[in-house]
Amino acid sequence: MIEFGMEELKKIIVEAGKKGKVKIEMKDVGMSRPDNFAFGDWSTNVAMILAKREKKKPREIAKKLIAMIKKPDFVEKVEVAGGGFINFYLSREYLVRETEKVNYEIEYKRQLSERGKGKTMVIDYSAPNIAKPFGIGHLRSTNIGQAIYNIYKILGWKCIGDNHLGDWGTQFGKMIAAIKHWGEKAVEKMSIEELEKLYVRFHKEAEEDDSLIEEGREWFSKLERGDTEAREIWQKIVDISIKEFDRVYEMLGVKIDVAHGESFYLPMLAGIIEEVKEKGVAKESKGALVVELAKMPPAMLRKSNGATIYFTRDMATIKYRIKEWNPDLMIYEVGADQSLHFRQLFATVEKMGWTDGVELVHVAHGLIRWKNAKFSTRRGDTIHLAEVIEKARERAKKVADKSKVAKEMSQEERQKMIQAVAIGAIKFNDLLSDPRRDIIFDWERVMSLKGNSGPYLQYTYARCQSILGKTKIKEQKNLDRAVDGWEEEEDVLLKLLGRFEEKIIEAAGRFSPSVVAEYLVEVARSYNEFYAKYKILEEKEENRRVWLTKTTASVIGMGLRLLGIEVLEKM
Repeated sequence: MIEFGMEELKKIIVEAGKKGKVKIEMKDVGMSRPDNFAFGDWSTNVAMILAKREKKKPREIAKKLIAMIKKPDFVEKVEVAGGGFINFYLSREYLVRETEKVNYEIEYKRQLSERGKGKTMVIDYSAPNIAKPFGIGHLRSTNIGQAIYNIYKILGWKCIGDNHLGDWGTQFGKMIAAIKHWGEKAVEKMSIEELEKLYVRFHKEAEEDDSLIEEGREWFSKLERGDTEAREIWQKIVDISIKEFDRVYEMLGVKIDVAHGESFYLPMLAGIIEEVKEKGVAKESKGALVVELAKMPPAMLRKSNGATIYFTRDMATIKYRIKEWNPDLMIYEVGADQSLHFRQLFATVEKMGWTDGVELVHVAHGLIRWKNAKFSTRRGDTIHLAEVIEKARERAKKVADKSKVAKEMSQEERQKMIQAVAIGAIKFNDLLSDPRRDIIFDWERVMSLKGNSGPYLQYTYARCQSILGKTKIKEQKNLDRAVDGWEEEEDVLLKLLGRFEEKIIEAAGRFSPSVVAEYLVEVARSYNEFYAKYKILEEKEENRRVWLTKTTASVIGMGLRLLGIEVLEKM
């Protein structure tokens, strides 16, 4: 596949070194992609690295290496640039041949899947809190987690998505206390919005009445001891919440393999505490059980009153996942505010000796901000995701009302398109930024048909499908790959399309779907620049330009599906 070119170029440089009596090892040859295509398809600074060792000028070494290179068929030319960079320009014939593979999706995916064959990845994502509506703040974990899952899956990993529901903790004592004080109907008849209002009211009332906090603690203590009334109320709250989450996941098109709440791990906690003591990993400190960690605050496993906390439950979670799935990689897609917690957690389980051969990664996403503020359920100003989706639908409907294509659709097709555009817009806005960055929710950018947005990509894909539906060329036979006369915009598009595989691999390595999202925007922009400048149909170049259109559609379509976004044949 496309990466073949890079590996072959490394070997060629090593061989050139042997001929020129310059010792070069494969590890010395770093290859990179120039940002500007004018500087080639691949570039290496190996001459600069060797110059220090050989005590010679980098350009002299670079020229010497080029003189010794036997240029293979897939390389058009090799040049020295700048202070000693060696730039490789791949032949158009090679680029077309390799890029063509993306049009055969089944075989393309089969070859991609060889990379992760035999490996297992567990990813913890979404993890909404019971008794609270699915807020837009949970969108990042859900979207980024699902996209990472999809990316690893296409690379052949066995993937297990685990939704670690927040269904345990002192907040449930507060929730029960609020229901007992102000609940006006049976718990099972309450909506999740009504539960949230009670939670918000509890905190407002507690500002004036300190006894409420103690009452909340007492109810949680009852819950932990298995009190019948407390357990019944808690279970009804859980049932209401899961029903709401399932509704939201269906709207988002998200399916998570496993959903275990924190309560699932409660029976394991006594064994965890016992094992920690046996291995001498923890010690008593003012009645509490803690683990001392290098360059970090100590991690608490058990409070002085004997209660365990979510740190202990997270330890149990890791032990369970390792025993159940034996993963090579375990990813936590959780907010950046939990970074210290995961550093402590990973260090503790490493001390326990549980994670030999298992890589633990925290993908720490930033916040979604609304008018320079973060969201807070306690303040009662959280933005519910369902409300955002509905607003996105309204905006997508306005776009559809102006579309000639949409007016010709059936009502069912039109509604499907509106839903796909709305969900795609929300998801892509989230995925376009690096997970670690905060993002601002800006409606004009989210729904734009002209900028870096989901609708822009969906529209470009639909444009490609429209052209493919009109051409009489259904299969590119005898495509003259080496023909002269390719326009600059066509060559740029071809080179971009050839980078799809490496962008998927890069996204996996960086745990960042934004790599794919940014790349798709670049492809779409390049295609639309080409489309605006040149005719495609009924031209002597139609064979080539239809092929570029077909390949663009294949890349954008497969890329959007990796991001969990639906493609549209018409828009």
